[in-house]
Amino acid sequence: MKGRIFLASALLSLSLAGCSSNSEQSSEDLKYSQVELMYEQAQEQLEMGNLNLAQEQLSTLNSRYPFGPFADQVQLDLIYVHYKLDNTDEALAAIDRFISLNPNHKDVDYALYMRGLVNQRAEYNAIHELAGIDRSDRDSTMAKEAFKDFAELLRKFPDSKYSADAKQRMIGLKSRLAKKELAVAQYYMERQAYLAAANRGRYVVEHFSDTPEAENALAVMVESYEQLGLEELKADALAVLRANYPNNNLID
Repeated sequence: MKGRIFLASALLSLSLAGCSSNSEQSSEDLKYSQVELMYEQAQEQLEMGNLNLAQEQLSTLNSRYPFGPFADQVQLDLIYVHYKLDNTDEALAAIDRFISLNPNHKDVDYALYMRGLVNQRAEYNAIHELAGIDRSDRDSTMAKEAFKDFAELLRKFPDSKYSADAKQRMIGLKSRLAKKELAVAQYYMERQAYLAAANRGRYVVEHFSDTPEAENALAVMVESYEQLGLEELKADALAVLRANYPNNNLID
């Protein structure tokens, strides 16, 4: 009798354990289905261009299920949405968090690329562009950050599918940074601070020699050295100007 009771108890325990296991599995399946449904809804809003609603849904997913089955993709989607909505601070924070938590993720190159885009967009001023106003003298901090981001992408992931576009963007950013240096040089020229002006011109020649602004930078150097009475330095700058830009107005 005792043996039968023990056997029955053992069978009951196994049965209950099986039910518990099945219940836990069902709970996990239900959780996965809920997350999948929420993610699909966020994707639908994203595809329809409802960025604010997509951001709200993705943020909810990210906070409720930070380690869920779609966690990485949710974070990447949030980066894109923040970028499109011009949420610069939120986008940069999300990018840095993703790279920090997933340094070996297959999409780190995308995160780096997006960081460059975010910084470049923050630097861009649509109003000035549309009005045709030259604001080369405005702060270039974000342009420098964007250039660094794209350079890092090319250094770490030279074969990335985003590398070609990053290279093209770097060309434009170099020109933008060169214009900023020339604007400062002109400021110094107007105030007869010729040594400071010459140094700015030299910086452009040394770091942005492949931009159209290099010609004006050399011209600034020639004029500044002439005002300072530094004939040897003037001759050197003039020789480089003549060799590369023979039609410049300073060439005899």
